[in-house]
Amino acid sequence: MSEPSDDRLNQLREADRERYLSVLFAPEDRRAALATLFLFNAETARLRDLVSEPMPGEIRLQWWREVIGGERAEEARQNPLAAALLDAIVAHDLPASAFDNLLEARIFDLYDDPMPTRTDLEGYLGETASMLIQMACQIVNGGKTPPTADAAGHAGVAYGIATLIRQMPQHRARGQVFLPADLLAAAGTDAGHWLAEDDDAAFATAITAFVALGREHLAKAREALADVPKGLRAPFAVLGVADAVFAKAAKAGGSARAEPVRLSPVTVQWRMTRQALGF
Repeated sequence: MSEPSDDRLNQLREADRERYLSVLFAPEDRRAALATLFLFNAETARLRDLVSEPMPGEIRLQWWREVIGGERAEEARQNPLAAALLDAIVAHDLPASAFDNLLEARIFDLYDDPMPTRTDLEGYLGETASMLIQMACQIVNGGKTPPTADAAGHAGVAYGIATLIRQMPQHRARGQVFLPADLLAAAGTDAGHWLAEDDDAAFATAITAFVALGREHLAKAREALADVPKGLRAPFAVLGVADAVFAKAAKAGGSARAEPVRLSPVTVQWRMTRQALGF
């Protein structure tokens, strides 16, 4: 049995406050499914923090893949989130291939391999953050394929980069580097130096370039949003957060590598409201 919709919204508020806020801009009868989708994402995104080595994380990702593929029907119905997700997939005709690609991309999170190139980063964020927005738009659109692919693609990369910027100190502590190696090289550094304790002017250059990449996708997302019906824009509310993160990271420079870029709850809510309501 799946949990009541209010329970899922409360869980999402604790697990991912920004996506919880975005759900509140959606029609009320779509919120439970949206909360379920975002809770699934939150669970798979935090696996690295729950396991001591990659293999248990991969096993859990494979369990989700089999649940969505229909191979663990009885187990799925005993898991409230899995049961609700399967219901949402059926009710809104969400593509199983999108979930499969998202779960495959999440394997990268479990290891310490540095992100190779900008193209690899855009692909990773495309399969995770972008696809999440696109599926959320399909839920809002009543299960019909929404005309949001271009906007969702760029929005996911922009918001994904903003999220990675805020997580840089945490990733460094774990030995992970999500800034692409080609971007670091262009700035005059590499993953090994990025993880070291030393400070370097190249780090500020790298963060500036990372912010510029995020802003490039943010501008393209907002341009594409002009063609998206207003009723489908709730999942894009997070773009307001991206804007604010980029501004703070650009000001912080190299210190953002070691000190988290934080936004106050008031700033987050105000920025998301402005984005969602278009003012």
